[in-house]
Amino acid sequence: MAFKSAAPTEIVPTSPEEILLTLPRRTIPGVLLHQGEIMRSYAGQAVSEPDVALQLPTGSGKTLVGLMIAEWRRRKFRERVVYLCPTRQLVNQAVGQARDQYGLTVNGFTGGKREYDPQAKAEYQNADRVAVTTYNSLFNTNPFFSNPDIVIIDDAHAAENYIGEMWTVRVQRTRPQHRVLFEALTGVLRPHLDGHDFSRLTGRWDSNPEDRRWVDKLPTPVFAEIADEFSAVIDAHADDLDIRWPWSIIRSHLAACHLYISATELLIRPLLSPTWQHAPYRNARQRIFMSATLGSGGDLERLTGRRSIKRLQVPEGWDRQGIGRRFFIFPDSSLEADDAVTLRHQLMQRAGRSLVLVPSEQQADEIREDVKINLGFDTFGADAIEESKQPFVAMPQAVAVIANRYDGIDFPGNDCRLLFIEGLPRAANLQERFIMLRMGASQLFNERVQTRVLQAIGRCTRSLQDYSAVVVSGEELPDYLADRRRRVHLHPELQAELEFGSEQSAGTTKADIIENFEIFLANDARWDAANNDILRKRAVAVQLPFPALGELQTIVGSEIDYQARLWQGDYEGAVEAAESALGNLTDSDLRGYRALWHYLAGSAAWYGERAGIASLGMKARSHFSLAKRAAVDLPWLVKLARYQTPGEPPSGRSPRLLEQIERVEGVLERLGNVTDREFNKREREILEGLASPDTFEQAQVHLGEMLGFLSGKREVDASPDPWWAVGDLCFVFEDHAGATNDVLDATKARQAFSHPNWIREHVLLPDSATIMPVLVSPVTKAKSGAVPHLHTVALWEITSFRTWAVKALSALRDLRRTFGQAGDLVWRANAAERFEQEGMGADAIHDWLKKRMASGILLAVP
Repeated sequence: MAFKSAAPTEIVPTSPEEILLTLPRRTIPGVLLHQGEIMRSYAGQAVSEPDVALQLPTGSGKTLVGLMIAEWRRRKFRERVVYLCPTRQLVNQAVGQARDQYGLTVNGFTGGKREYDPQAKAEYQNADRVAVTTYNSLFNTNPFFSNPDIVIIDDAHAAENYIGEMWTVRVQRTRPQHRVLFEALTGVLRPHLDGHDFSRLTGRWDSNPEDRRWVDKLPTPVFAEIADEFSAVIDAHADDLDIRWPWSIIRSHLAACHLYISATELLIRPLLSPTWQHAPYRNARQRIFMSATLGSGGDLERLTGRRSIKRLQVPEGWDRQGIGRRFFIFPDSSLEADDAVTLRHQLMQRAGRSLVLVPSEQQADEIREDVKINLGFDTFGADAIEESKQPFVAMPQAVAVIANRYDGIDFPGNDCRLLFIEGLPRAANLQERFIMLRMGASQLFNERVQTRVLQAIGRCTRSLQDYSAVVVSGEELPDYLADRRRRVHLHPELQAELEFGSEQSAGTTKADIIENFEIFLANDARWDAANNDILRKRAVAVQLPFPALGELQTIVGSEIDYQARLWQGDYEGAVEAAESALGNLTDSDLRGYRALWHYLAGSAAWYGERAGIASLGMKARSHFSLAKRAAVDLPWLVKLARYQTPGEPPSGRSPRLLEQIERVEGVLERLGNVTDREFNKREREILEGLASPDTFEQAQVHLGEMLGFLSGKREVDASPDPWWAVGDLCFVFEDHAGATNDVLDATKARQAFSHPNWIREHVLLPDSATIMPVLVSPVTKAKSGAVPHLHTVALWEITSFRTWAVKALSALRDLRRTFGQAGDLVWRANAAERFEQEGMGADAIHDWLKKRMASGILLAVP
């Protein structure tokens, strides 16, 4: 047997950029100028830093930079290096690039650790090869990669979606394997939710879109009260479910977690992922984060759980030129829904291969079925192309439909020239949605949301020579991209592309859109004039920073310290860290976030008092009171009233009014801001409906929804006409729009009088709810036999109701002009003031109607 030869001594250059020159099988001549610049910066400034972030825009060769740094450190320091990617497809892509373009051999690890190649495992352990694998291969309870020296995290902006899963328990009502556990947990929650919220949680709600949008959080004192029972129920089910491992991690740390609820899901997780508890990540000598955007508000630190990260910024010259060319199309600006679907078919036929991104599997299934029926193209899901996208790329006509994934799958060059994005939600999970919508603190996520949008729209433009049409539709994303107030925070190139696309999409036809797409796809001289228009717009565009980023960056260390101390059960330390964060939160744009941190400080103090630290009891109640005062326009904080300082006087506006305004935001978001078309359509339906006895009731339902009420109407025996409810107040109507004479008979009066009984029996309201029957009628007289039934029935003369409806819709139109996104506390304050001025709030309506009892207004006649 021949002895094995010793491995040759590896060449170790002085800088990572020189590594490429030592690789004889490379197919590229060398690194680009900006790549060499950032690698030299790393070698000169950051080799010994524990946490480093490299900003490299899409198309700037981020993978090359990361792998050269990885190989350089492996050779120079004999370190075990793990290079993390979000998905298996990107692992395979990185390994292939290293081999085929750079001439570098690295080992890819995908699947379960039992499937790893033994030789590849040994080469990693001996620091003979760089390991390339997924985030999940490191962030799990028993990773093979238990002792890396260097962890390189590619696409760090996407890290939270993957890292956070290790400390996140999701129980989903819509998943059959979760259904029994979900129902058991709703039984634990039932005594702590009002009837309407419980109906939403269990899926027994009317078809109001606001029910689907609803998100809530169980207040910490309540969660503490039920934690033992809640844990016991999960313990009885967890071993047989996919939540087993994350539950095993957070189970003994529920005081450091929060419980969020929605119509489809229960979510338990800490505010920040406690990555410092995970030894393979914590004990690495260095963590290197690579991202197209690093931000300056501390978001990278929050996502990764690191208090301080040294940033190496984008090389000079990348601040104005973008990556490739995108032609944005906004079908909703001009086309009705049916025409938009037809447009999608015709664009797909002309493009050959196209990519569709949607927020849910249900929508993905619907589009796949539509493509199959109407086009006959093959369709691909994420699973089918995650290992390799070659089956998709090899087809001349195909559609990849990907649900709930806006990063991690790239289609550069001729792979795909047409991208559809149909509804990109701002929030990636219930915690984000709660903080944005219920706490009015969307500023915290400005950079994170922007990065998600940039990743989504860039799936088919990964280099300077790429070009792709991007068709944007749905409820949130078109408004986000078309809103000039938000557009100024985007890259100048993207600002120009969006402005051009918005102009071309407004007031146009399906035929014109198709013709423009064909010109763009041809990419010949006919496109030059349009491209020059975009370049002119780029030249004058200026990118502005988001507000309050400095304060958000300043407090991130205190935020991480809060989470770490709470995880350890150090409640006094957690309160101190929260108060340190509060000391630096002074910007008025952050008052919702300030309210959240008062709540978090109060929560830690509450647990501290329960643990026997009596002095923290007063602090808990004080911080809960301060939370309400910090943002008086947040209805959720009203739930803390029972835990506030005794004798605390009521502050702020009526909770009912605040609930209305919160729901109005959802209505305006759903109707869209790109054009007035949907708002105009709904306004016309209401006004025309109120003018006719046949359609009056349905119009009244829609009007109630527009004004932020829970509005309903059921066509069953003895049911009333529409009702409007908010909080513990409900108006139930008896509509008499079709009156044929001027006299109200006893039968109609009895119906109106009895409606509150039906409401209590069939509509979920608090037991103490006030239910006011309201007669809407043109009559001026009542039969004497009707009068005894009218002492508690308010009269709203029908002409007056119609006039009031016109005024209310006009006020909503005015408010819509300044509406940007849900959770804007300045807009909420202005909207609440306008509602008060116009008498559109539930309390104002109730106070007015109390003075208008029908028995005192209608003339009694024999």
